[in-house]
Amino acid sequence: MRPATVDDVSGVAAMITARCAWMEQQGLESWREDVDDLAGQAGRGFMWVLETEGRIVGCTTVMTQALPQDWTPEEAEEPSLYLFTTATDPAYREHRPGSLIGLWTVDRAARQGRRWVRQGCYSPELVKYYKTQGFTLVKEQDRNAGRLYLLARRAERLDLARLGLTDRPHKPETHLQG
Repeated sequence: MRPATVDDVSGVAAMITARCAWMEQQGLESWREDVDDLAGQAGRGFMWVLETEGRIVGCTTVMTQALPQDWTPEEAEEPSLYLFTTATDPAYREHRPGSLIGLWTVDRAARQGRRWVRQGCYSPELVKYYKTQGFTLVKEQDRNAGRLYLLARRAERLDLARLGLTDRPHKPETHLQG
């Protein structure tokens, strides 16, 4: 995992487009209309990417502030990380990149002295998926976009190396010419 940069926009867009195609094949609503906007977040300082062998296979946006309509003032005061817009390349599904991103965030929150990792979604199927990562459904809210499910998991230190994850800064590749 590393911070995304403006140089990652095209790779993030390609990965999200692949996810959209998969979602559409499953009969699910996709983010196709929002691909450029979502990928454009790569250069804004809040997105992280999961990559392997130079290919972006996942991304998520990590914030330190709660959306006021999602969490009470008391909940928002608790030191937490908030996940938004996590997407993964379906070609890497067998490696569970979404779970790796979630676990990386749980560990990162603990390393930063935070108490919680929180996230929301509009899909009951995603709620089931996030529960397999140790998240608990905290509450539900009715919104214009549908039913919002808000989940949380306590931060804890994890052995990321055992999971095959490293947390590293972005270092552009250099090519030597002979």
